[in-house]
Amino acid sequence: MLRSHYSKEINEEFHGKEIKVAGWVEDIRNLGGIAFIILRDREGKLQITAIKKENPDLFKKLVSLPRESVIAVEGICQKNEKVMNGWELLPKKLEVLSIASTPLPMGVIDKVNVDFDTRLDNRFIDLRKEETKAIFLIRHSFIKYATEFLRNKGFIEVHTPKITASSSEGGTEVFKVDYFGKDAYLVQSPQLYKQMLMATGFDRVFEIAWYFRAEEHDTSRHLNESTAIDIEMAFISDEEEVMRIAEEMTNYAIQKILDENSKELEKLNVEIDTPSLPYPRIKYDEVVEILQKEIDFKWGDDLGTDEENLLAKHVDYELYFIKDFPLETKPFYAMPNGKYARAFDLEYKGMEIASGAQRIHDYDMLVKRMNELGMNINNFEDYLKAFKYGMPPHGGFGYGIERFLMRLLNLKNIRECILFPRDRKRLRP
Repeated sequence: MLRSHYSKEINEEFHGKEIKVAGWVEDIRNLGGIAFIILRDREGKLQITAIKKENPDLFKKLVSLPRESVIAVEGICQKNEKVMNGWELLPKKLEVLSIASTPLPMGVIDKVNVDFDTRLDNRFIDLRKEETKAIFLIRHSFIKYATEFLRNKGFIEVHTPKITASSSEGGTEVFKVDYFGKDAYLVQSPQLYKQMLMATGFDRVFEIAWYFRAEEHDTSRHLNESTAIDIEMAFISDEEEVMRIAEEMTNYAIQKILDENSKELEKLNVEIDTPSLPYPRIKYDEVVEILQKEIDFKWGDDLGTDEENLLAKHVDYELYFIKDFPLETKPFYAMPNGKYARAFDLEYKGMEIASGAQRIHDYDMLVKRMNELGMNINNFEDYLKAFKYGMPPHGGFGYGIERFLMRLLNLKNIRECILFPRDRKRLRP
């Protein structure tokens, strides 16, 4: 193997022992008779201390390498409290695995500011930067622990299709694809499929879902391809049961991130407090009263970016639900409650990060609702079939992963939170 240990794994037991490390040459400091090479791997950094008189050929080879070249080094591990991590490697063997071209399209440790488009155009290098890498290590933790929570609550992981014969929510903002000569579409969400699964007896399902939405927006909080944690659960009494899963999952993941990612949070200069449970519930009618004091906002209007930001200034908490929306503002499958829908949004610092509801589970009620909205029932034949032969009461939510991270880490652009963002202007790399 080219590597026996990551830099972070080195401790007292390795003093005086031979190990193998591998990674990228981040920096070289050549003082003539001695050189210090900073090697970076996935877990951190390690200093390689090369002494010229001990191995002139190896020394020359090391100091002549361009930065960001990839090497594997075998040597003696030595304790040195003056260097990073308190350890250094005295090299005996060197294998150059890849020589980096020069100049680099952007620096990794340089303090020179690089514009965001240049970073995204060279994402493979941008992800070598500690701050950028920290975002995605935290993203990994969030998904890991959010799904761990769901599994502990009896949810089964599923994977639904991403190509469908019709728009999943009846809208027009879909990406059309040629499916062997037939029109097909990239799914906007797994909504209809996860509802159909409630008729199978699985009761509780979750999915790390992909959303594809052909919306011609150009904002710091929208993507045309995004990810979410989608859940659906059956045999519920009302939407509050679904809301409890959303808030408990959020708190569980936040606490785990605080426990496991302190180094990354420090690198991003982020401090997080675990919110108390339950999260406050604000009714839509209350939202209207608050907003009408400052802007022209009518009952039945949807909450956009400006309205969400304004509302956030009037509440004393970061995470809160808005519930009891007007029925007309929510999708056809949301359970009616008079003129309201049994639906909710989860807001985080003035931005919707999740949306959910108790769903209509009665076939006749669902068809009636779709007809009222002028939808083509024929396009939903497979979906509706699941409601004819025994469908329990159910509900769920879609929880935006990038939006959560954007707010958790106080980032200014949602494109920071996904590896290779897709928006109206960006289709590469």
